[in-house]
Amino acid sequence: MDSLVVEGGQILKGKVEVPPAKNAALPLLCLSLLTAEKVSFESLPDVADIQSMQKMLEHLGVEKLDKNLFQCKTIKSVQAPYEWVRKMRASILVLGPLLARAGRAEVSMPGGCAIGERPVGIHLDGLRAMGATINLENGYIQAECKKLRGTKFVLDFPTVTGTINLVTAAALAEGESLLENVACEPEVVEIVQALRQMGAKISGEGTSQIKITGVPKLNGLKWQIQPDRIQLLTYLAAGALTGGEVECTPYRQGTLNAVVQKFRELGCEMIETSESLRLKAPQRLKSIHLETAPFPGFPTDGQAQFMACTTLAAGSSTIRELVFENRFQHVAELRRMGAKIEVDGNTAVISGVDHLSGASVMASDLRASASLVLAGLSAHGKTKVLRVYHLDRGYEMLEAKLRKLGAKITREKE
Repeated sequence: MDSLVVEGGQILKGKVEVPPAKNAALPLLCLSLLTAEKVSFESLPDVADIQSMQKMLEHLGVEKLDKNLFQCKTIKSVQAPYEWVRKMRASILVLGPLLARAGRAEVSMPGGCAIGERPVGIHLDGLRAMGATINLENGYIQAECKKLRGTKFVLDFPTVTGTINLVTAAALAEGESLLENVACEPEVVEIVQALRQMGAKISGEGTSQIKITGVPKLNGLKWQIQPDRIQLLTYLAAGALTGGEVECTPYRQGTLNAVVQKFRELGCEMIETSESLRLKAPQRLKSIHLETAPFPGFPTDGQAQFMACTTLAAGSSTIRELVFENRFQHVAELRRMGAKIEVDGNTAVISGVDHLSGASVMASDLRASASLVLAGLSAHGKTKVLRVYHLDRGYEMLEAKLRKLGAKITREKE
């Protein structure tokens, strides 16, 4: 497994080109299962999760005609096996499209995850409301229906993947569906807009209600994926932690309002344009109080990166994790670097220190990995971040982009 070695103490300055969003690209790729026509993208993020999804879709019958061009003339298999689902929980996103187009789906139950269980009960309840028969056997979700029908369904929690599964299923169902308490994340908005381009009768994206009138078939798609807002905030956090100045482009205004506000509370100067977001850090960051929440609240995927920032902020900061129950695993590793953090349930209290010290640390999940790299950028001495395969799932050329900003960071193969 590869490691990243970071020599801290460099002030990061410059411009970062933000790649397409992984969390948007994964469900967009699954739209290829809904149509026999071609689906194409201007570009796709070059990360491990996208490669895994493409391999699984190929198993289901999606042909890769060109680098970013796909077509599924027929569904060749309705089974998403454990060997794929265990690598990437987003594999559950094939459930709705398979059931809608083929009338059957066998998808391995996602197991636990380093950041929490993330149960799929909401997905299954919504599909049952559309007329699907669902059984859990031998670790698989076995779903079947003659034809999905429109329904009114209220989600217990505004889950992003649950919303997307139900929206994609309803697009080909008979009649009208009204989904309430749905997720409002930019990735959900993008899926709805893409479905509309494919001929779906759908409205309400960005609100708590989405209305869908099913159509007999969907057309092809040609799409440009939005920039990755989580990668973007990570590079801005690198600038904040090192006392630097970082500009990220492209940027979609309105997708990071809560994050921009928290950067300002840290004492950073933030400059927004229609295409870029720039951060200029103060001499020392200020303490903040932060709670994660579904969009438009502060994203849970940015919590670990902001915790790294607060380790060096003046005074005492608090972070409450309200989305996942086990997302403080980076705390122990940050403590190894000299951070002062106390955890009580879902709340972390961080007392800012004058400096962090380089150490060997172990990554536990994708965003925790990013927080440890950020901490290493600001630490005295060298930091070695082990198990960075987590990073490769969601960050495209992380070390190259950081080096372009002035970081001293190298990859070691082990």
